[in-house]
Amino acid sequence: MRDFLFDGARPARIGLAEAIFCQSKTPAQIAGIVETMAARGESLLLTRLDEAQHAALPPPLRGLLAYDPLSRTAVLGEEPAPVGPPEVCIAAAGTGDVPVALEAARTLAFHGKSSLRLADLGVAGLWRLLERREKIATFPVVIALAGMEGAFFSVLAGLVPGVVIAVPVSHGYGVAEGGHAALTSALASCAPGVLTVNIDNGYGAACAALRVLHARRPG
Repeated sequence: MRDFLFDGARPARIGLAEAIFCQSKTPAQIAGIVETMAARGESLLLTRLDEAQHAALPPPLRGLLAYDPLSRTAVLGEEPAPVGPPEVCIAAAGTGDVPVALEAARTLAFHGKSSLRLADLGVAGLWRLLERREKIATFPVVIALAGMEGAFFSVLAGLVPGVVIAVPVSHGYGVAEGGHAALTSALASCAPGVLTVNIDNGYGAACAALRVLHARRPG
């Protein structure tokens, strides 16, 4: 296998570290990457690392990873300690959205940003969102997650002033199966300025949030 070419200049170039997308990689490829980065003393974020792939790694390498099976993420090396209060609110319509929410949270944490995570805010029980609206409205960036019909995105974005990044989630059934109905709702939102990432892309939503936060820094 060709040596892994790590993009070490990425943080200086765009403010985001390279992450390893494991879904299409074999355990041998993942092991080679982890071994290479461990030898260099580098930290690394791995995404879409399922339990079977993780279990297939050699035990010494597994021991180097802080693995979370729910979000399917792992961290090699020390995660930067978050500095200051949370700057991103991760708002999930239901508990079924939590795995994707955790992927976003762990991506933010890897980049030194803490987050406030709230769940069960969906529009089927609108009072739950309204009770937390004032708190959510204090955040400059809100990552919103929802499956089913995705009405949560428009409702939330109509209530808070921060940047709302919609993450359609793939749970649901019938026309909502696979997250496509939620994606369409996010893209067609009547609330102005809703940003949308791909289905189940908690990592991408976190990276978008980090770009927003970087842009808010004094020049």
